Amino acid sequence: MWGDAWSGRSYDLGKMNLRELAFAYSTYPAIQVYAALALVSAILAAVWAQDWGRIALIVLVVSIIYPLAWYGIHRYILHGRWLYRMKWSATLWKRIHFDHHQDPHKLEVLFGSLANTLPTIALVSMPVGWWIGGEAGAAAALATGLVNTCIYEFFHCIQHLNYKPRWAWVARIKQLHLYHHFHNEDGNYGIISYGPDMMLGTFYAEAKQKPRSPTVFNLGYDLEEAKLYPWVMEATGAPPRDRPPRPPASGTNDGVKAAS
Repeated sequence: MWGDAWSGRSYDLGKMNLRELAFAYSTYPAIQVYAALALVSAILAAVWAQDWGRIALIVLVVSIIYPLAWYGIHRYILHGRWLYRMKWSATLWKRIHFDHHQDPHKLEVLFGSLANTLPTIALVSMPVGWWIGGEAGAAAALATGLVNTCIYEFFHCIQHLNYKPRWAWVARIKQLHLYHHFHNEDGNYGIISYGPDMMLGTFYAEAKQKPRSPTVFNLGYDLEEAKLYPWVMEATGAPPRDRPPRPPASGTNDGVKAAS
């Protein structure tokens, strides 16, 4: 059964190595669903395709749109201070991002829930695919969006893993992401691509370019906000934290050292 390895378990990226991550990642139910749906979508695209040039164009266009969509969602929705102010959406915000910033090493809250991610991936990818290539295009676009999601999620895991990447590019994007989590959350919203950050003025290459943020772990949902909008705190069962529950492990704090 999918996800058996996850039954009753909590994985801590600060205590894992790359091999352990590969196992946890490949057995996570959401990743398995993404992979299965991507395969089905790719097969349908191949069966329905009449113009392979259009299919290639769709793969390219969706791959360009994906980081732009992620940037907009991450900056304006996940880091927006409006979802927790409504009772019906407070627990949603808690699950999709607040928990991740409260404990950046907890693997199960790094991944989004399928009920939220699948409709978002479909909405971002399928309309443009349909517009360019009809039903084959929509299927190809969905497959591309799902594959991009799997890639993004894996690198996101590495960015929080107790592991120092050997590939310079991976080490660099990890450092930039750790700045976002441990120095100042108002920037470096990308995971793999920081092009949108550069275009829209939210990129910072070094920690010294921004002051250390007092809300980097609670995203502005502090005790004062919790008194006004208590639903996230009630769902958590504890007041919001202003720091992570433990110091980062040696392999995960390269960006923190640079930020200090």
